Order: sequence, then structure tokens, then C-alpha cells
Amino acid sequence: MTKYFTEDASVGAVNERMAANIDPRMRNIMTLLVKHLHAFIKEAQISQQEWETAIKFLTDTGKICSQERQEFILLSDTLGVSMLVDAINNRREPGATENTVLGPFHVSGAPLRAMGERITLDDKGESCLFEGIVVDLDGNPVEGAIIDVWSDNAEGFYDVQQPGVQPKWNNRGTFVTGADGRYSFIGIKPVSYPIPDDGPVGQMLKHLGRHPFRPAHMHYIVTAPGFQKVVTHTFVGDDGYLSSDAVFGVKATLIAPYERVVDGQTEWRSPFDFVLNPH
Repeated sequence: MTKYFTEDASVGAVNERMAANIDPRMRNIMTLLVKHLHAFIKEAQISQQEWETAIKFLTDTGKICSQERQEFILLSDTLGVSMLVDAINNRREPGATENTVLGPFHVSGAPLRAMGERITLDDKGESCLFEGIVVDLDGNPVEGAIIDVWSDNAEGFYDVQQPGVQPKWNNRGTFVTGADGRYSFIGIKPVSYPIPDDGPVGQMLKHLGRHPFRPAHMHYIVTAPGFQKVVTHTFVGDDGYLSSDAVFGVKATLIAPYERVVDGQTEWRSPFDFVLNPH
């Protein structure tokens, strides 16, 4: 038992204070947190001024949080932690569609729309036909899959960011597949946009020489009985920010083609198939 705190025995001094009858998972997590946090402090040789700067950064991060904005999630996103937690908790069979971060702008209860219907309500942007098929790992179509979709508008804002400016449910909708597993809807070719960078996280990115932009993407949540829920994006294949997404959300398998349409009902077409992993 470590009786007193010393630099060399710091980890033991803290971890040995835990009671014997606490939750085992809590013990494991806190033991590892203290171990690695103290190792970081020692390796980096953190100065008193740097420690005070870190405390101020965390305090400022908490102060800017509100019901509409979660700066700590933004911090997690920009440090790659959100994607790492997502990856650990959504391991799938090869060939299954991969997950990525949910993002802060999902809204439950988007209107149920007829297959092929338009989700863009403000008549802005370059129209795009999104279509494909939902299948299982063997390639069989999945009937009754619910596809919840949403994207930004032509100016890079989601409807919830501009209440009273954009129509409610602009660029949002849900669709249900039939026996053939196919889906289709008309939206717009998404555009890239910056994450909120007027707070502590934005200042951090500037100090790191990083930009705040996300590459253009369409959001999807795909659910079906007997299968894992897929929370993902499809990314515009020629976007300049694909290799430097501010929140590390891009995966190679999620980069979708966007094909120019000649003499069609839309300007673009983006085909993408979803492969579901069983529970």
C-alpha cells in the first residue's frame, strides 16, 4: 500500500485509494485513466502554466455548452476520440457498410416519404438522385429497412441551424424499402462546411494549424429487424477535404460516386448500396 504521494509512486497513491467493493468496470476504467494520464503528465513534463491553461480550456469548453451546442463532443470529434469509440463498438464482417460519426444535426421524426420523393424543400442547390439497394451479407435484398436521411443545404447549413430561414424538414426524410430492397430519393449534391470554430475547440484547431471543414456528405441511418443499425455518411468523391476531415469521419468505403446526368430529372446521380450486418 502506497502511504504517501510521490512523483514516482503517483499512480499507486491514487489508484490504491479506491475501495474494495466498487463496481469492477469503474475500477478498471479509472485505474487505466490514472495510469495513462499520469504517464502523459510525466512524459510531457507539463509546467504549472500549461496545467493552468488546460484547466482554463476545459472550463471555457464547459461554459460554451448549451442545449443547442455540445463543445465537449466537438472536442472529442476533433481529437478522433468519437470515431475511435464508434469503431470499437461497431466492428462488422468484411463487406458490411461501415459506421461513422452521427453528427450533431440529426432530428428524430423526419417525415415518412414515398420512394423517389424529393427531400429538398427550399429549391436551392444542384439536384441529385440518391439510389441503391439494401442487402444482407449474402446479397439478398432487405425488405422493410428504414432509411433516415439528412444533409445540409446549398449554403452548408442544416435546417435546425436556420429556423425561420429554411423550411422545417428541409433535406430530411425517411423511406422504407419494399421486397426488392431498393431505395431512391431526390436531394441535392451536398457541400462542405465548417464545424463551429468560434469557441475553444476552434482556437485549438488554429493553434494546431488545422482547418475546421468537413467534406460534403449525405447522412444515413439504416435500420432493419435482425440487423445492426448503420449510422453513416456517403461522401462526395471529389471533395477537397476528404483526406483532412476535421472530425476524421471519412472511410474509403464510404466515398460515393457522383455522376453527372444528361437529360435526366436531376443534375447528379449518386448510387450507393448498403450491406447490413446481422445482430
